[in-house]
Amino acid sequence: MSWGTAWRIARRDLSARFRGLRLLLVCLFLGTGALAAIGTLTGTIEQQLDERGREFLGGDLQVAVWQRALAPDEVAALRELGEVSQGTRMQAMASTGAAAAPVELKAVDDRWPLYGTATLAGGKAVGAPPPGQAWLAQGAADRLGVGVGDRFSIGTAELAVGGVLDEEPDRLGEGFQLGPTVIVRESVAAAAGLTAPGAMYRTKTNVAFAEDRDAQAAEDALKARFPNAGFEIRTRDRGAPGADRFVGRMGEFLTLVGLAALVIAGIGIGGGVSSYLDARRQGIATLKVLGATSGDIARIYALEIGAAALVGSLAGIATGVAITPLLAQALDGLLPVGSGVTFAPGALLTALAYGLLVALVFAAPPLVRARHFPAMALMRERVSPLARDRAALVPVLAGLGAIVALALGTARQPLLTAGFLVGAAGALALLALLGWAIRKGAARLPRPRDPLWRAALANLHRPGAATGTLVTALGFGLAAFVLLAAVQTSIDGTVAKRVPAEAPDYFVLDLPKDEAAKFRALVERDAPGSDVRTVPALRGAILAYGPSDAMTRVASLGDDLPEGAWALRGERGLTYAETVPPGNTVTAGKWWPADYDGEPLVSIDEDLADAIGLDVGDYLTIGVLGVERTARIASLRRIDWQSMGFNYVLVFSPNTLADAPHNLAATIELPGEAGRSVLLQALVRAFPSSSVIETGPVLRQARDLLAQVGLATLAAASVAVLAGLAVLLGAIAAARAQRTYDTVVLRVLGASRRQVLLLALAEYGALALVLAGVALAMGLGAAWYVVTQMFEFEWLPQWSAVGGVLAAGLALVVGFALIGALPLLRAKPAQALRAL
Repeated sequence: MSWGTAWRIARRDLSARFRGLRLLLVCLFLGTGALAAIGTLTGTIEQQLDERGREFLGGDLQVAVWQRALAPDEVAALRELGEVSQGTRMQAMASTGAAAAPVELKAVDDRWPLYGTATLAGGKAVGAPPPGQAWLAQGAADRLGVGVGDRFSIGTAELAVGGVLDEEPDRLGEGFQLGPTVIVRESVAAAAGLTAPGAMYRTKTNVAFAEDRDAQAAEDALKARFPNAGFEIRTRDRGAPGADRFVGRMGEFLTLVGLAALVIAGIGIGGGVSSYLDARRQGIATLKVLGATSGDIARIYALEIGAAALVGSLAGIATGVAITPLLAQALDGLLPVGSGVTFAPGALLTALAYGLLVALVFAAPPLVRARHFPAMALMRERVSPLARDRAALVPVLAGLGAIVALALGTARQPLLTAGFLVGAAGALALLALLGWAIRKGAARLPRPRDPLWRAALANLHRPGAATGTLVTALGFGLAAFVLLAAVQTSIDGTVAKRVPAEAPDYFVLDLPKDEAAKFRALVERDAPGSDVRTVPALRGAILAYGPSDAMTRVASLGDDLPEGAWALRGERGLTYAETVPPGNTVTAGKWWPADYDGEPLVSIDEDLADAIGLDVGDYLTIGVLGVERTARIASLRRIDWQSMGFNYVLVFSPNTLADAPHNLAATIELPGEAGRSVLLQALVRAFPSSSVIETGPVLRQARDLLAQVGLATLAAASVAVLAGLAVLLGAIAAARAQRTYDTVVLRVLGASRRQVLLLALAEYGALALVLAGVALAMGLGAAWYVVTQMFEFEWLPQWSAVGGVLAAGLALVVGFALIGALPLLRAKPAQALRAL
C-alpha cells in the first residue's frame, strides 16, 4: 500500500472531526500553547534587552561610584574608550509652597543621552534641560501639583518645570527608585548643596565607544587599572541586569512548566491513542484479513495520529501567540515588553518540535502493538489485552533522546533543565511503579464480602484495567494542585515577610550629623511623641576577607561569587554603633564596650559569614571613598529584616569609621496621622539638602512588583493543572468502552443505578486516597525547588491552603469519576452487547 492510499484511508477515518483523538488534540493544544506563549514572550523581552542594551544602560559601558566624583585620571581612562557623559543620581526632596515629594534626582550633562531619545509629552526630543529648568516625570508633577512653567525647589535651588517626561531612554537601567524622576543639569546638584562631603549620592559615567570594542575586555582593563576605586561597572549586555536576571529565572521556570504540561499531556496522549486504536481494533483486524500488512497499518494510523498531533500543536501555537499580548500587559512596567502580537520563530518551532516529539514518544507503544499483532489477537484484545512489544522501544528512545537534546540545547541553565528532566522521569517511574504495586496488591488482598467493594477491588487488577494510566494521571494532576498552592502561598508569604505591613512613617537621608539635635527638636515640636532614631550612614565595598594571613580579594573572584554572598557585589550601606542595633541579636563573639578605642572591629550578618566562610577573629577589608580600612570580626549577628528599620550587614566600632565624611540617616514613627503634612513641609524647609521618603508608596510599589511575579506564576502553573485535568478526564473517558460493557453486565444481573455510581466512587476514591500522600510529596518537592532555587524566595507555604487545595483536588477527582459514570447508566444492554 502506497503512502497516498494510506492517506486516503486515514483522511476518511478522520472525517468525523477527529473523534476519538480529541484528547490528544487538547493535551497538545495546552502544552504547545503554553510553550509558544512563554517562548514568544521571553524571546521578545530578551530581544529588547539585547537590541536596546546600550539605550537602557545609557552607553556601551557605565562606571558608578558612591559619594565622590571620578578623579581626573579615571575620567581620562574612560575618554580613551570613547565619548563620555557624566552625571549624578541621588534621593532628594522637591517642594512647592503647598506640597513636597521625594524624587529620584538625575543630574545630566550636555551629552546625555548617548543612546536613545528622551522625549517630552507632545513628542519633543530633548537632551539636558536648559539652565534653571527641569524635566519632571508625570508622577512628580502630580505629587507637587505643578505644570509646565510652574516653579518648585530642590534643596536650595529653585527651578521651573520645563516639561513632563514621556520617554526616558535609560529608565530601565536605573533600577528600583524611591520616587519619580526629576532630570536637571549636572551643575544643579552641587548648587543645591546635595553633593557636599558625606552626602549620599552616586556618580554615573557612561561611555559610548569610539570604535567597535569588546565591552568585557574594557571592563577587565578598568578593574585591573583601578582595583580599589570602588567602581561598579556595567556593560551594554547587562543594560538592565535586574530585568535580565528576572527574565532568565522566570523564563526558565515558565519553560519548565510548559514541559511539565507536555509531560502530563503525554500521558493523556498515550491513553487517548490506546483508546482510539482500541475502538478501531475490528477495523484494523478487518484490514489485516483483507491483506493489509503491518507496514500498511502503521502508515494509516501514523498518518492519522500525526495529522491530529500537527493540528493540535499548530492550534496551540496560534493561541499561544495570540495570548502573548495579555501576558505582556500583566508584566507592563516591570519588563520591556511591547503591545501587540509578536513572533519568535525559534520559540514557535521549538514548541512545535516538543509537541510532535511528545506525541511520538507516547503514541508509539500502542501503535506498534496494533502493527505487530495478528487479526485474531486484536479481536480478542478486550478480554485478552495485547502484550508489550519491544519494537516500541526504538521510536520511544529516539523521541526521548531528541527531547533531552532539544531541552538542554535551548536551556539557559542546562543543569537546572537536566535536573527537571531527571525529576520528571523519576516521577513517571515512581507513579508507574506505584500503579504496578496497586494492581499486584489489589490482586492479593482478600475479597471483601460486600459485592460493591469486591467489584471495585477487582476493577483495579482485572485484565485490561486502566489502573496504571489512572495512577499516573491522578498523581500528576493532584501534584499540580499542590505545586500551585505551595508556590503561590510561598510568594504571598514572602511578600508579607519582606514587605511588612508596618514600617516607620518616614526615612530621612543625608541629615547633617551636626544637626541631629535640631532635627529631633523639630520633630518633637510638630509631631509630639514621635519615635526618632538616627544612625551614621556611609557607603563602601568589601574588598577582602578571611584570616589575616590568607585574605581573599573579592576582585579575584570575578563573577563567581559564593552562593548567598550578595553583599560582595558593589558598594553597600555601612554604619557604626556603640551598642547592638535594635532587631539584631549577637549569636557568636562579643560586642565592643562603650567608648571602645582599640583595634578596629566589625560585626557581620551570620548569613553572610556562613556564605563566605568567616568566623569571629577573621578580618574584613572595605573601601570607603577610595580608602582601604581593615577590621577584625568581633561578632556575628542575626538580623530581623522584617523590622523595616535600619538593618546593616556590616556594623563597625565607632573608631573605625567616625573620621570618614558622612551624614546621618533617620527614621520617624509618628504617634498618629495628626501633623503629618505639617512635619513634612517643616523638614523640607529646615533641611533642604536632606531627602524625606514616605514608606507607604514604597511598600505599595514593592507589593505590586511581587504581586506581578505571583500573577505570572499562577497563570503558568494553571497550565499544568489544566493539563492534569484534561488527562484525568481523558483517562476516565478512555476506559468508557470497557466500563460500558461491565456496567451493562451488572445492570443485567440486577445492579441498581445507585450501586453502579457507588462502585465508581469506591474505585476512584480508593485510588485518590492512596495517591494523595504521593502527590503531596511530589508537589511540595517541586514547589520547594521553584521557590527557593529558581526565585530565591523563602519557603513559606501556607499549609492550611495546601491541604485545602489537595482536598479540593480529591473532591474534583471523585466528582469527575461520578460524572464519567453517568453516561454508562444510559447505555442500552442490547446495543452494547452487540458491539462485542
